[in-house]
Formats: sequence, C-alpha cells, structure tokens
Amino acid sequence: MLTESQTAYTWIDRPAGPRDQEIPRATQVIAREDGWRQIASGSKIEDITISRWEDSRDTKWHEATTPDGRYFVAIALKTTRAKLTRERQIIFDGTMPSGTLYVSAPSRQLSAQFQGPCDFLHFHISADHFPARWSLDAAEELDDLVLLRDPLAAGLTKALAEQGDAAGHQFARSIGEILAMRLARPELPRAKVNALPKWRLRRVEQHIAAHFERSISLSELAGIAGLSRMHFAAQFRAATGYRPREYLLNHRIEQAKSMLMASERPLAEIALAVGFSTQAHFSTVFKRVSGQTPARWRAASRNQRPDVETLPRRRPSWDGDRFAGSAA
Repeated sequence: MLTESQTAYTWIDRPAGPRDQEIPRATQVIAREDGWRQIASGSKIEDITISRWEDSRDTKWHEATTPDGRYFVAIALKTTRAKLTRERQIIFDGTMPSGTLYVSAPSRQLSAQFQGPCDFLHFHISADHFPARWSLDAAEELDDLVLLRDPLAAGLTKALAEQGDAAGHQFARSIGEILAMRLARPELPRAKVNALPKWRLRRVEQHIAAHFERSISLSELAGIAGLSRMHFAAQFRAATGYRPREYLLNHRIEQAKSMLMASERPLAEIALAVGFSTQAHFSTVFKRVSGQTPARWRAASRNQRPDVETLPRRRPSWDGDRFAGSAA
C-alpha cells in the first residue's frame, strides 16, 4: 500500500472526462499545468515534480521563469517547431523532433513560440540533484542546453507518458533522477556544431589576452563574439577543443610561467597578477595544467631554461578533467 508521500501527485494533463473525475488526486503521478510550465494550484511540489503540457493550437507564445533553486527540463513527446528566446537572443529556432531535450537553469526567464500541436513532459528538478561543486562554466553550459535528439531521454519519457498513472510515484521519480544524473555528466551527446569562425575567435582571443587578469564571464565572451552563450560555448569548443573557462585558465597559467622564469616575485603576488584570488587556487590549477607545483616548475625551469609553452590551438585529450571553481 502506497504511503501519502509516495502518491502525492495530481492530475494527468489530458482533456477532462467522466473517468478523469473519478480518479482520486492521490493516484496521479504527472501534475496538471494550468498554463505552459505553470503547475496547477493544489499540486504537491517536491524536489522532482513532473508535469505535462499539451496544446493543439497552430501557433502560441509563452513566457516563464524557472524558480530559484530548480532546473527546468522539457522533453518533446511529439515533433514540433519551436523558437526559444531570452532577452531578444535566440537560443533555438527550428524543428524539435520527438525526444528533444532542453534545459533552463534556476531563476532564468525563457520565451517560447510553438508552431503546430505540441506535447511535452516537464521535469522540475531541485538543484540539489546536480553537483554542488560544479564549475561556473559547467553550470552555465547546462543553462539553455538543447539536445536535438537524446535516445535515452526519449525512451524514458515515452515509457512514463504511456504508462501514466500506472507508472507509480517511484518509477516517475526514478526517471527524473536518471535525467538529472545524465545532465550532470561531463560530456553529453549534442548535435554537431560548427566551429567558431576565425574572425570571431580572433576577437575573443584578443579580449582574453587583454583582460586575463580579471574575471571574465561566459556572457562577456559571448557578447564579444556576438552570439548567445549556448552557441558561443559550443562553437568555441568546436574551434579550440577548450571550454571558454578552461582556455582562460590555461592562458593565465602560461602568463604565470613567464613571470616565474623572469622574476623572483613571490608566488602569491604572481597568482594575483594573473587573475587568481588565492595562491592555493593558483597552485591547484597550475599543477593540474603543468603536472608540477609553481615552485617546483620554477626550480626546474631555472636549471633547464625550457621555452615557455604556448597554449595549443586544440585542447589535449583530458576531456574527463574539470576545473573546480572560477578565479576572481
């Protein structure tokens, strides 16, 4: 016998009929939406809440803001055409096949225009289900993520939608947890992305070279390139092999190497000069990139006088690595 906490979801979103009125609220596992992404009042909101949105109209325009402390994940149950925008920036404009998954981060506003009938399963997932020590770059890349086709997400949500109330609370919750774990992976299957054009890449590289000693956000670099954050991050990585923040940190380390070889300045002073807020963070990143602590690298360089490496145009093959935190 299910407990009250296991059966606290409300209406499944479909045209109401006599049979629907006979189904007790406590047996529902998919919450009803009064409007796009607007869960019906009276529905119990948990750390993973699932709702369904269906609209048979040909054209409709919606706007919503993701609640603080939650990620919003939408998965298309049928093919539709959609245009997603934020503050006049186009995030996605094209056909969304069944199985398409897109994500919005907490406290982010999103506008959507759907052309043709649409059917989506929505997952409202607490940020607690994602890594607490994510780097800023990883968190920003997840925001506005659009996977043009994700077979795992498509299969799981199709099974949940088809079973409806029979799926049960635990089954539905497990699917939400699996999606959260999948999104938290360092690498996700994405649509093929064109590399950032050379003239845009040159502008970004020049901006980083001129301002590497201060904090540079993903939004700032995207603005220099004239693209949305999502498109810039994807195209920059396709062009260089680096995430934008990885590139910035590597650039700082190469500048630090020049200072270590050419001067006797204390490590703490060099760390601040190249944009790190603490010597500890500087040493952690330096060792991760170079394989040695700054002090050992300086001692070795004084004996061997090696040439300071330049940042390679393509990232080396350590894709599983992530930089923890951001430099101030």
